[in-house]
Amino acid sequence: MSKNIRFFFIFVLGFTAYYFLDFFCFKIVQNFSKNIFHSKALAHVISYSVTLIPLMITLNILFPKRNIADLFSLNKPIIKGFTLAFTGTLPMLIGYLIHFKIISKINFEALFINTLSSAFFEEIIFRAFLIGIFYRFTRLGFLSSALFGSLLFAQVHLYQSQDITELMEIFAITFLGSLFFAWVYFESEYNLWTAIFLHFFMNLYWEIFTVSENVSGNFYGNLYKLFSIVAITFIIIYTKRKNKIPFEITWKSLFIKTREVQS
Repeated sequence: MSKNIRFFFIFVLGFTAYYFLDFFCFKIVQNFSKNIFHSKALAHVISYSVTLIPLMITLNILFPKRNIADLFSLNKPIIKGFTLAFTGTLPMLIGYLIHFKIISKINFEALFINTLSSAFFEEIIFRAFLIGIFYRFTRLGFLSSALFGSLLFAQVHLYQSQDITELMEIFAITFLGSLFFAWVYFESEYNLWTAIFLHFFMNLYWEIFTVSENVSGNFYGNLYKLFSIVAITFIIIYTKRKNKIPFEITWKSLFIKTREVQS
């Protein structure tokens, strides 16, 4: 078995194990943990942590000499990621303060689950593992690496509605959002904390203001989200050009990379 075939075989096998563990066991572990600790938020974290085990085993097999924090890109500066994400999402915060009201009653456990917990684990699973490992350690380019992960990311958000039109909107928004988060992750020097906090702040503002019941949103909700996307894109491009840092995603790395991959 060649090195490339072995890599893809182990990778696909590991993600398949994760997928079925998540599908069949997530709710079971969540309910079991909730009954023990009487905390829905803690149960959510425990369930995600358990389903991550196959991914960590997979990475340990593929890269036995590298630590998990490095492979999940969690060893990068947290403050730098936080600052970039917070600054970039200020248009959402300001716009929502102008056009929407803060919800009257906040369920803090639900807020934690829908913001910090979901952002942290989804970025690890989809951006760092499913998209990031392909892009960092194979010859696959940005779109080639991100296509399947982004399609799957969009698919797991379709529970939010039963309306066909809204489902199409949710799928398109989350698919494009996944591509954007992946781009931010790669262009911020593989700092997953940037994507995590960007995901967190976008979810947070959507949750604490009376914007919409699902991600399809409305005119002002999506308008200020778009402003934030433009803002963080501008900040990243401006910073890299100012510091003369080469861009990670170019025409030469869009589909198949022509340069050496990481080792």
